[in-house]
Amino acid sequence: MKKTILSLSFFAFTATVMAQKLTTSSAVVTFDATTPKDALPKAENKTVIASFDKTTGALAFEAAVNNFAFTNPMIQDHFNEEKWMNSAAFPKFTFIGKIDKISKINFTKDGTYDVEVSGNINVKGVSQPINAPAKVTVKGGAVSATSNFTIKLKDFGITGQAIDAGKVAEKPTVAVAVQF
Repeated sequence: MKKTILSLSFFAFTATVMAQKLTTSSAVVTFDATTPKDALPKAENKTVIASFDKTTGALAFEAAVNNFAFTNPMIQDHFNEEKWMNSAAFPKFTFIGKIDKISKINFTKDGTYDVEVSGNINVKGVSQPINAPAKVTVKGGAVSATSNFTIKLKDFGITGQAIDAGKVAEKPTVAVAVQF
């Protein structure tokens, strides 16, 4: 009897802990480097993997670089070339960080919460710290989040004629949307 109660207690504890960690393989990241000279350098990746721990606020994303889809296939080819993202040598980009002040979010009540996210983004093997505002929404027990921020391409070793000519923004906007 004691073993049964102990086993059931362990199972309940494990189920509670596992419910605190959320994952998805369909987060969306968009990359917008448009300028007044060129509206085409815009891409979307709908196959981003994400994980989130509701207890600690730990947050992670991973995206395959070659899954960014552009409307113009030539731009997509350039994006994956060695001078730009070099997806052959650096097939993914990652973010590892956390939601600051996770206690601001009440996961048992529907609502939208403005939070800050901090961590490190790794692009082309270069890791840079980043802080960004985000919105976390809890609705019917489901958790979703969005964030928009800019990065400096030069910080990740990304340079070239298109940037110098004003056809690609030096500081593109990155938008993240995730439904856990």
